Amino acid sequence: MDTELLARIQFAFTIAFHYIYPPLSIGLGLLMVVFEGLYLKTGKKAYEILTRFWLKIFAITFGIGVATGIIMEFEFGTNWSVYSRYVGDIFGSALAAEGLFAFGLESTFLGILLFGWNRVSPKVHFISTIGVFLGSMFSAVWIVVANSWQQTPAGYHIVGEGLNARAEVTDFWAMVFNPSSVDRIIHVWQGAFLAGAFLVLSVHAYYLLKGKYVEISKKAFKMALAVATLVSLSQLFSGHSSADGVAKNQPAKLAAMEGHYNASSAADLYLLGWVDNESQEVTGIGIPGGLSFLVHQDFEAPISGLNAFPKNEVPTQVNAVFQFYHIMIAIGMFLIGLTLYACYLWWRGTLFKKKWLLRIFVLSALLPQIANQVGWFAAEMGRQPWVVYGHLKTSDAFSQEVSSNQILFSLILFLVVYSILFLLFLYSVNKKIKHGPYDEADNPNEFLKYT
Repeated sequence: MDTELLARIQFAFTIAFHYIYPPLSIGLGLLMVVFEGLYLKTGKKAYEILTRFWLKIFAITFGIGVATGIIMEFEFGTNWSVYSRYVGDIFGSALAAEGLFAFGLESTFLGILLFGWNRVSPKVHFISTIGVFLGSMFSAVWIVVANSWQQTPAGYHIVGEGLNARAEVTDFWAMVFNPSSVDRIIHVWQGAFLAGAFLVLSVHAYYLLKGKYVEISKKAFKMALAVATLVSLSQLFSGHSSADGVAKNQPAKLAAMEGHYNASSAADLYLLGWVDNESQEVTGIGIPGGLSFLVHQDFEAPISGLNAFPKNEVPTQVNAVFQFYHIMIAIGMFLIGLTLYACYLWWRGTLFKKKWLLRIFVLSALLPQIANQVGWFAAEMGRQPWVVYGHLKTSDAFSQEVSSNQILFSLILFLVVYSILFLLFLYSVNKKIKHGPYDEADNPNEFLKYT
């Protein structure tokens, strides 16, 4: 098999697997801040129990996330040496900032968060919870900044020529606030908040269906629902802003996302469809001129299509980009409808009487994770054939010294190890969920005094 393709598959697998965990850590961190803040404000034992319970699942998620993320740094050096040389100064700056601002903050407070119960005051512990949550958010900032620079480079100049060329930072803050970074950071945060909120909704919907931990689950469900509703609605704005940025800075990617081929014409907005790259046609349901309206507020405004660019500078897997992008949109709209309907039932006082709705919420934990994954797939595949947009192609970025057999062997090894880690993660989380937030068998009435 082609060495470049294997290297891309290996990195896609490792980063996609790793990305299961950081969004959960960020999202659960937010909910822990909410629960512990309510405990300090109200003094109700229920919120302390919820904080302690979700802290255990947070710790498992955080640990697996760290373990699965380390390997990617080695892949840069072994499989993508030309790329590593080219972006080393940029990534070095961003990752150094991550270590200083994110890992430093997390490591300072993580020990207190995990082991500080009954050893420090409630306020100090709450500050530690906030510190770990902010650290996880800052970590996402610098990773997204580095990736966004690949999408929309800024604040740099090129030193050297050919395979020895590399980008050097000339303006650190221009590099940080490159044209796509802010929109993408906000969108990533929101996806992470939804991942955490819907995991909480899923687990407590499961408890409610089983008739276990009912009172405490109602409290947790309502708080998580409020977060999920606000964040899912706010994603409409960040998603639109991100799409406007793509239209301005990466028009070929936007064309691939909507299967738009005509060099300059009004573009339709598809709800669903299938792209035939050979005939350059899309079969599906769409709004005529809808994309033109979203970008220019004019149904007749021309949008640059894939035929407006050189064939060797546009994505080849147009249908895949189209499908991944539209799956993300479909899930986002479904989550908005689901949370708004649940809020309506909450207002009516019938939220917990709808067993069918609780069953949907049990399964809903998968949806933000799927949306996060396919969103990244669309963004990265839509950027092809560039690894640094407009400057360095993916075909020029991988290591020439590494053979396809070596990459294939390591890919199989990673597949085995990561599968074991994933099964361990599922087993550990399932064990915590089955044990529950507290032991009802000891004295089920004792807890109710504190609710």
